[in-house]
Amino acid sequence: MEKSHILENQSIIRFSDCDPFNHLNNSSYMNYFFNHRNDEVRARYDIDVYKMAKKTGKSWVSSMNQIAYLTPAVTNEIVTIQSQLIAYTDTELLVEMRMYDENKTQLKAVFWASLVYFNFLRKKREIHDKKLSDLFGNVLIPIQEKSFKKRVASLKKRKLD
Repeated sequence: MEKSHILENQSIIRFSDCDPFNHLNNSSYMNYFFNHRNDEVRARYDIDVYKMAKKTGKSWVSSMNQIAYLTPAVTNEIVTIQSQLIAYTDTELLVEMRMYDENKTQLKAVFWASLVYFNFLRKKREIHDKKLSDLFGNVLIPIQEKSFKKRVASLKKRKLD
């Protein structure tokens, strides 16, 4: 895996995002994953999806999500979140995101987000411009597994670097 194109940061699991068992609520995982991705894409590639939408009327919207909950994240735990672009077309992105414990020794969750480039003014899909397509070509880290279920099984078996 090309580490330079794997985006990574850490977050602390907040009490308000947890269920009565002090586990991160299932629906809150998506917030942590998307916040991670937005923060890292803005910092690393200077792409602010909100400014982009306001300025051009275009940005990405979520079209399908898949998540595997493997080990609970708990209140006040520091987690490490990684993400990478694993596939793209002229109008779509497929991003894989993984949540680990602080030291990346235990995989907690795997998330695939399918994103469609959308023109909010015309209310339809938009084709990525050349600058975006070139960026995607440079940061793409394709994976062998083509199904989410097989990918999760592979990640569970893999020993972390």
